[in-house]
Amino acid sequence: MKNVLHIDTVGDYLNLRKQEVLHPLVGIVDFENVNKEGYENKDYDAFHYNCYAVFLKDAKGCKMHYGGKPYDYDEGTLVFMAPGQTIELSGFDPDYVPKGYAILFHPDLLIGTELGKKLHSYSFFSYSSNEALHLSAKERKVILSLLEKIQFELEQNLDKHSKKLIVANIELFLDYCTRFYDRQFITREVENIGSLERFDVLLSQYFSSDKPQKHGTPTVGYFADRLHLSPNYFGDLVKKETGKSAQEYIQNKLIEVAKERVFDPSKSLSEIAYELGFKYPQHFTRLFKQRVGHSPSEFRNLN
Repeated sequence: MKNVLHIDTVGDYLNLRKQEVLHPLVGIVDFENVNKEGYENKDYDAFHYNCYAVFLKDAKGCKMHYGGKPYDYDEGTLVFMAPGQTIELSGFDPDYVPKGYAILFHPDLLIGTELGKKLHSYSFFSYSSNEALHLSAKERKVILSLLEKIQFELEQNLDKHSKKLIVANIELFLDYCTRFYDRQFITREVENIGSLERFDVLLSQYFSSDKPQKHGTPTVGYFADRLHLSPNYFGDLVKKETGKSAQEYIQNKLIEVAKERVFDPSKSLSEIAYELGFKYPQHFTRLFKQRVGHSPSEFRNLN
């Protein structure tokens, strides 16, 4: 990427779209109100965000790259950007006209608020773009009603209630997005089960190969990458389908394999620890005792 435009403030993006800045830390763009001049990005092939941004895409033909992968948005999708993320722009359809909305807010808006303390819990800000939230017609109405409330506050004279009401509506917006993502996980159950089955196969292959000795104990990121999912999305998928975190799921498999290998009297416990990817045997012993209730040597003698 040669020309990256840094969106450091809400005003940077609003000025790019030729929109009035009503508040320095939060803004909404209705693309119906953006003229042709505000769409021209010919000088840039990527945007780097240093504020939070959520885009509701209502038109096909909007192509972007995220993490080196292309994504063509369908109508009615929400995509989330967190500070530090970059979206690469690719070729648009010749007759493409952007439709939808954008809401941007700066981290400074949330200083001293409850939302600021819990923002990290909205894991969808770390999902990749092909894991966008696909809204139903009813869900879209809810999202638009909240954007309307925030816009109403932005158009009022600032008073002592403004920040509280704006932040409260952003929090409600994000809470609804959490609910809608839960619905999406359920409606894509077949696809999710397929991912879990592939995860199980990859886990078994990992422990039956020399990868643990080369790369160490398996990580959530390793499997997410091979399933072409972002680590956060993959972790949430595993949690919703199994009730366990992805890390717990991996450790359960590791302990299953460890129990089988502990039965082999021809190998020392240190050898088994190294085969499973542990740098230090004592780390293996500690985890095994935590999960099984006995040390590897006690377990071997008991059985």
